[in-house]
Amino acid sequence: MRAWILDKQGPVEERPLELVEFPTPHPKGNEIRLKNLVCGICRTDIHIVEGDLPLKKSPIILGHQVVGIVDEIGEKVSRFSVGDKAGIYWLYSSCGQCKNCLSGWENYCPAIQCTGWDANGGFAEYTTIAEAYALPLNDIPLEPFKIAPLLCPGIAGYAAFKLSGAQKGDKLGLYGFGPTAYFVLKVAQSIGIETYVSTRSVKNIENAHRAGATWVANTAREKMPVHLDAAIVFPPAGNLVEPVLSQVEIGGTLVLAPVSMSPIAIN
Repeated sequence: MRAWILDKQGPVEERPLELVEFPTPHPKGNEIRLKNLVCGICRTDIHIVEGDLPLKKSPIILGHQVVGIVDEIGEKVSRFSVGDKAGIYWLYSSCGQCKNCLSGWENYCPAIQCTGWDANGGFAEYTTIAEAYALPLNDIPLEPFKIAPLLCPGIAGYAAFKLSGAQKGDKLGLYGFGPTAYFVLKVAQSIGIETYVSTRSVKNIENAHRAGATWVANTAREKMPVHLDAAIVFPPAGNLVEPVLSQVEIGGTLVLAPVSMSPIAIN
């Protein structure tokens, strides 16, 4: 099969990914194989490419926002059939036995394996994964390219939103406004939560206004008009933590959403 592989980390501008012929995987036991239709590109992929995150496997096929059609299944598979539409996301596998796995927080499993980091991902024609970690998508009436972003910014945003504890009538701050924050904003709106967005980018200020945020500005230049019940920080910038905390009510919650973050200092 054709696949984009990363063998050696380096700046994106130096084009470290290579398009090569790679051994085609075949599913075993409880695994399924997807013939990939689309795979989104995530900021985490760039972190891996450029060395912000360590290279765990070399060569590695990146990509963890995968939508495809099941075209081959292992002999023990029961949840999927050939021809099903399915998705693969960041969580590739976990131990299934620790406290975190048993309580529904597999992403905190000490033995977590991540798609496109520990195991080959979706920048290829085919990807295999255990059926327990694949998402059935037959009932999702969206085009594959519209589903793919839901498998990373959608899932990550929802996880951050749940951790924030924000409820109807609360004031929620979103720091940074990329795809993940967009999904959080739309969920918060649907529940009746006021959303206050801080972003430096003029384009993203316009996007947040269009998406219906209660208030949008760059809080490095303009003061947040309210104290927040909860806040979520999306950029991997540890220097944001202290100023954001100062804008959150006593007893409120601050959620740090990035996979990787620069050092945090609270004085």
